[in-house]
Amino acid sequence: MSRKHQANAETGGERRLRRSVEAIVTAMCAALYAAGSYATAYIPSPLGFGQFRPAVVIPAFFATIFGPMPAAVGAAIGTLLADSLKHGMLYMGSLVAAVPGNFIGFYHGGRIVRRYRGTRFILANLLVLAIGNAITAFSYVIIFKAIYVQALPFSPGTLTLISLGLTLYWFITMLPFVLLVTPLLIRAAAHAMPSIVPEDVYLSGLKSELPKKSFSLAMTIPGILMVIIGLATTFTPLGTITANAAKLTSTILIELMYYLGGITLITIGLITAARK
Repeated sequence: MSRKHQANAETGGERRLRRSVEAIVTAMCAALYAAGSYATAYIPSPLGFGQFRPAVVIPAFFATIFGPMPAAVGAAIGTLLADSLKHGMLYMGSLVAAVPGNFIGFYHGGRIVRRYRGTRFILANLLVLAIGNAITAFSYVIIFKAIYVQALPFSPGTLTLISLGLTLYWFITMLPFVLLVTPLLIRAAAHAMPSIVPEDVYLSGLKSELPKKSFSLAMTIPGILMVIIGLATTFTPLGTITANAAKLTSTILIELMYYLGGITLITIGLITAARK
C-alpha cells in the first residue's frame, strides 16, 4: 500500500517534522492535554493532592506519532495550563514539578518509541510513567509543599514516603489507560489519517495487538507490587506513618487504592495471558 508522508520525514531513525508542522502539532497536544487534564482536575488522590489524570494518553499518542519534542513541550504546556486554570493563577506547584516531570518523561519516552514496536511502546510508556511521575511527585512534595509553602513539616524520610505514595498513585491509575487506550487512538489515526502516521508505526502498528507476554507482565508485576504495598499499609507501621504524613484519621482510602489498583492490573494481565 503506497502512502505519502507530507508532514513526517525520517532520517537515521529520527522522526522529524517541519517547524511549522511541529508548532501546530505541539499546540494541539498542549490544548488537548490541558482540556483533558482539567476535566478530571477536581478528582484528587487519597493523599489529598495530586489529581486523577487519564488524559496522559494524549501526550503518549503524540509521542508515538510525532516524536519526543511535540509531546514533551505539549505535555509541559498543557499541564501548566490545566493546573493554573484550576487555581485561577499561574500555579507554582505545576511550574516546579509537573512541567519538568511531563517534559522529561515524554521526551525520553518519545525517543525510545521512535522506532515503533509493540515491546518498545510498552517499555517507553512504563519509563514515562515511572520517571515522569517520580520527578513530579518528589518535586511537588519536597520542593513545593514542604519548602515553598511549608505545608508538610515532616522529616525527610516521611516526605520520601509521601512522594513514593503519590508516584505509585499516578502510576497505577495511568498505566491501564496508556497501555489500553493509546494503541486504540494510534490505530484509529492509522486508518483515518494514514498520511500523518510514520511508516514504522503504520506497518508494525497497529493492525496487530501489543505483544501478549510483554503486556501481561507490564500489568501483572506492578499489580502484585501494589497489593504488597497495600498489605504493608494495612499490617505494618507504614499505615501509621502514611496517616500521619497525609494528615488522615484513617488510611482506608489509600489501602483501597493499592488493593483495587493492584487487583485491576493483575486481572488485566492474567486475562491477557489467558487469551488465545
